[in-house]
Amino acid sequence: MQRQTDAAGRAAAGQTGAIATALGGLIALAAAMGIGRFVYTAILPPMVEALQLNAAVAGLIASANFLGYLVGALIAAMPVLAGPRRPWLIGALAISAISTGAMGLTQNLALFLLLRFVGGLASAVVLIFASAIVLERAAAAGRAGLAALYFSGVGVGIAVSAILVAALLQAGGSWQSLWLASGALSVAGACVAATLLRDSGTVPRAVGGEGGQAADRRLVRLIVAYGLFGFGYVITATFLVAIVRGTPAIRAVEPVVWVVFGVAAAPSVALWALVAARLGIPSAFALACLVEAAGVAVSVAWASKVGVFLAAILVGGTFMGLTALGLERARELAGGDPRRVLALMTSAFGLGQIIGPTFAGATADRFGGFTQPSLAAMAALLIAALLARR
Repeated sequence: MQRQTDAAGRAAAGQTGAIATALGGLIALAAAMGIGRFVYTAILPPMVEALQLNAAVAGLIASANFLGYLVGALIAAMPVLAGPRRPWLIGALAISAISTGAMGLTQNLALFLLLRFVGGLASAVVLIFASAIVLERAAAAGRAGLAALYFSGVGVGIAVSAILVAALLQAGGSWQSLWLASGALSVAGACVAATLLRDSGTVPRAVGGEGGQAADRRLVRLIVAYGLFGFGYVITATFLVAIVRGTPAIRAVEPVVWVVFGVAAAPSVALWALVAARLGIPSAFALACLVEAAGVAVSVAWASKVGVFLAAILVGGTFMGLTALGLERARELAGGDPRRVLALMTSAFGLGQIIGPTFAGATADRFGGFTQPSLAAMAALLIAALLARR
């Protein structure tokens, strides 16, 4: 009887610990991804006006962050970060918060690029290490459903930071104050996440893998599709608020549209997991690409409040779902140790993200708007849907 009581107590403690860890991971993603990576979209319009930046420069700054994300993801998969995982995670959270706030302390383009690169690198380390800690703890407690709670952190961070930016703009805050306040919010989130996250695991010193996996045609198509998805979502995700500000008929909804984007993103992983359970991951991935393509097209084709909110919902409600579906499918196809395949997926996605904002900014300067780059993004998503469905 005593043994049963002790076992029940340990199980309850495991459940509680898994939930606390998932909440800590949610807050970590909110701080490093939702704020650290995506608050740039909300701050971009006042920053562009104050510094008289053109769209090409704005896109270049965004691409620096995505380049950092790519480098960080590859570093996190290598043995250079061996040892206990929690210190690396907390350090990355701190770097993400500091680099975010420091954006408000300079007007130098080279420093903007460096800070966004460092912030992107840190956000990738946070994502990979927090995912390892949270998902392992959830699996050990038999609570795989906590993954959806954890991944909602990106949307929560986007929504919270959008509300913060809107409130400060309403109060007459400068673009510098927006960065400083966002950095302070990230620091607070990092402190809470560090308190909740507990981990006894370590980073392996050697990364094994089975050769020949990338030669699988299905996997090659998936990797290409994932890269096209990275290109297809990032243009709208980077410039949506700028598009709204540049359109007089809908400029009044600028403070709200990024909040809607984040709110739509929060439950998207759980939603698309349900779709995948019914249709299978390839069909769910293809369907999500089609939905996102529609959102990208609507963002420039329907210049109304209804149109821009629909675009925010469709793109916000798919990009994290697609991220999770793509990685899950890659693990299925990899066989054995999936880290080599996940590194290839991350590289393809990262390249798409890097190219997208720079291409969009240069094209917008050339043609006087974001219609042409958005149509290119829509075409990339349609091709991704075809490749994934095959």
